[in-house]
Amino acid sequence: MTLELLQKYLYKVYSNDTCYPLCRENWHNNNPTLGHCAIVSLLVNDYFDGEIYKIKVDGISHYFNLIDNNIVDFTSNQFNKKINYNDKIKIDRLEILQDEDTVSRYKMLKMRLQLIIQDDEIHKCNLCGDMIEKFPNSKTVSVGKSNDIIILGEAPANNGWRKSGIAWYDVNHKLLPSGVILQKLLDEINLKIEDTYFLEAIKCYPKDRKYLNKCSENCKKYLFKQLEIIKPKVVLSLGDAATKSILNFKYKKFSDVVGKEFEINGYKVIPIYHPSPISPMSYKGNIGIFRNIKL
Repeated sequence: MTLELLQKYLYKVYSNDTCYPLCRENWHNNNPTLGHCAIVSLLVNDYFDGEIYKIKVDGISHYFNLIDNNIVDFTSNQFNKKINYNDKIKIDRLEILQDEDTVSRYKMLKMRLQLIIQDDEIHKCNLCGDMIEKFPNSKTVSVGKSNDIIILGEAPANNGWRKSGIAWYDVNHKLLPSGVILQKLLDEINLKIEDTYFLEAIKCYPKDRKYLNKCSENCKKYLFKQLEIIKPKVVLSLGDAATKSILNFKYKKFSDVVGKEFEINGYKVIPIYHPSPISPMSYKGNIGIFRNIKL
């Protein structure tokens, strides 16, 4: 990791929900660093040590880093002026972490940063060779508002969310039929599709279903690393292939495990029927499962 690379990754994960609450109504994609100085200074400190400092800019507290006597300020461009760093005050990172909202935003930004870094590793992987097609973007996780629940799919469709940019929506930004059913199920636990994280056991597009098992095996280390980063409470695995990729034992029939809870690495895995409308179990087979989910 270099400072330049860290700055590049951060630009991919800045968002309104990681912005300082009092700045959120002014946050937009054209000024993504707004309201992020405190938590970014913590992340820079995580990767490069050094010291954290605070100054006042137009009466507003602004945080930055000093590394080997060099000022590192990734969020200075939120201000339309040159910053005077002469009256800086050294700050202990523990002082910044006394605020619960700051801790929450810091953890969220750090998790998303780690996922983006992991995405780059996945995109460089060539274990599956000609069995798969890669997507033009390296995004393999659809980030939600809460990491309590992750929905785990089998593999990305060639015209699915990896191209539309939004899980469960097509390239025309229309909710897919399976997304309609999933939302009806999520209504039982008061969640929106956009609230949940979504990822798939296989990260690229398999050209033929006969490659599913091999591709799933090749992707397993990436899948478990992503789960380790996100730390969900519950993983809902969609169908047989996704369930086999995450459970650490073999079973005979999917019906033997569907709806049951399994403890894997500190989180619960609950296999469910895929919400595809072509499946007669997509809604009626899952509704009882969702009514019993406890977060």
